[in-house]
Order: sequence, then C-alpha cells, then structure tokens
Amino acid sequence: MTSGTRIVLAARPHGEPKDSDFRFEEVPLREPQDGEVSLQTLYLSLDPYMRGRMSAAKSYAPPVEVGDTMVGATVSRVIESTVDRFSPGDVVLGYGGWQTHSVEPAKQLRLLDPTVNPPSTALGVLGMPGFTAYSGLLTIGDPKPGETVVVAAAAGPVGSAVGQIAKIKGARAVGIAGGPEKVAYLVDELGFDAAIDHRADNFAEQLAAATTDGIDVYFENVGGTVFDEVFKRMNTYGRIPVCGLVANYNLTALPEGPDRSGQLMGNILTRSLTVRGFIQTEFAAEQTPRFLEEASGWVADGSLKYREDITDGLENTPEAFRGLLKGRNFGKALVRVAD
Repeated sequence: MTSGTRIVLAARPHGEPKDSDFRFEEVPLREPQDGEVSLQTLYLSLDPYMRGRMSAAKSYAPPVEVGDTMVGATVSRVIESTVDRFSPGDVVLGYGGWQTHSVEPAKQLRLLDPTVNPPSTALGVLGMPGFTAYSGLLTIGDPKPGETVVVAAAAGPVGSAVGQIAKIKGARAVGIAGGPEKVAYLVDELGFDAAIDHRADNFAEQLAAATTDGIDVYFENVGGTVFDEVFKRMNTYGRIPVCGLVANYNLTALPEGPDRSGQLMGNILTRSLTVRGFIQTEFAAEQTPRFLEEASGWVADGSLKYREDITDGLENTPEAFRGLLKGRNFGKALVRVAD
C-alpha cells in the first residue's frame, strides 16, 4: 500500500458539524524516520472534546487548524518500526487521528497485549475515558461509603465508569441517561442503585425520589437543564467534578433569560460546595499506573463492566461523531477502521 485516507477539518463548524466541515483526502504513506513508527489504524476513538478542538476559541488545548487531520486516540498495528521496542504486527495505543495510517514518534506509543484485554479497551474503560472517571471521581469527588453520587451521561464510557467506581467505593450510584433502554442498562447490567431518563416529563420528581438524602457528589458531563435540577439537590459540602458540558458544545449563542451567575455563586457559598473543573492529563503522571492496575483488576473480576458502540468504516466517522454529540451512542463510541 502506497497511500492512505485521512479526514481533515475543512471549515470551523457553526453549531452542529456538517459534512462540508470535513474533507477526505488520499495521501501518500511516508517512510518512518529515526525514532518513528509507521502504523495502520485499527480503531479510532470518538470523544466529545473533539468538538472543542474544531473551534478557534481559547481552550486547554490548541485548536485543529483548518486543513489539518482531525485528532483522536487510536489503536493501531505496527507496519514498520525504526526502534527495537516495536516490531511489525505489534498493536499499540497512539494518537493517529482520523486517518487509515499514521507515522508517530515511538516515545508516544504504548504497547498493548491483545491476549490480556481486547485492544479497543485501551480507548475506553482502560483508556482516557476510564481514567477520566477514575481520577475525577476519586480525586475531586472523593465519595465516602453511604454517600450519594449522581452522574449524567451515565451510559457513556465516562459516566458508566463513574457509577461503577462509586459502587466499588461503597457509595450509592444514581445515573442520568437518555431513554428507557439506557436507564434499564444502568440498573440491570451495571448495578446502579437508581437511574433516571432526563427526557422524562417528571425528571425533577424522579431525581428527588432517587436522592431522598440529597446529593453529595455530582460528576458533571452534560450541563444544561440536567445540571439545573441536580444542583438544587446538592448537600452542604457537596463536590462537583466538572468533566464536560456536552449540552452546550453545539450552541451558537448564550441561552435566553436572566443572568443567574449570582444565584449560582450564592449557592456555592452558602452550601460550601466544591466545584472543580479538570482535564484528566493533570493527574496522568501520578495516577495512571495505579489506575491501570486497579481498573484492570476490576474489569477482570466483573466489577467494572463496559459497552462499546462501534461504527465500521472511516467514511462514517463524521456521522458517528454527530451522533455522539446528540447522545445516540450506547457505550464507548469507536470507529473500526480496519480489522
């Protein structure tokens, strides 16, 4: 093979990303230089943060430039290596982005053992989403036995791990998801104590019934009206790790209505709440080895379950990404680029 396919950002999206915001290009495969490895992409991770990287607005990471390959974590097969640590046929975790092939620095790759865990788990429950749940919940949320932990987008890769880790630590887990199938999955398959459909007309009443003693930890993935209702039920000294605000990512203007920031800050003050935004990379150096050891054990003994939502074909990546932002995925969103 002498060429591959990549998806570049063709224009900065206004609102929901459109097909015209992306462009498919066929590009020649280059030889790896010293310290590099040539790779064929097997799985591509789709994650909400990618929407922010499409924008030029200032954020924790630089934007993808128009004309550049869209970024993303990947599981890949080694084609050619210039370092002894990797050999053709090895399976590795990298950051190849939205393309069929990539050349990456060897120092940024991690060797995977497909005989221990399916390689795709390195992009989900044993990868960045799982670590996000682990580090944010345990470092900021710090749930105690018997406390109530609520998590939104609970059927997704981060939310599902948050609820299960909360249970492992002895807390009650209440999940918020979209649709009866996801709600049933949280309780019947993952062991959440309660689950609520945020689309239900009586969502607020259901939330109150599931959190009769209030909420001690709210792991924020969504924002919007879900946050509004959850916030009302926060206990004194409650903790809110802010991981994402996916309900806002496609907004093109601020919501109508009065400025409620004063009311928000007043409640944070009078109830002594901790609200802490975080990016998982700030905890990675210190906590990743412990996470991999503990989470691998939990996956092995069945106390940390996971689900994957796989789309086949790189050509279907833009539509799968739009579905992710709308909550159409059920589990970790992946694109299978090659077998």
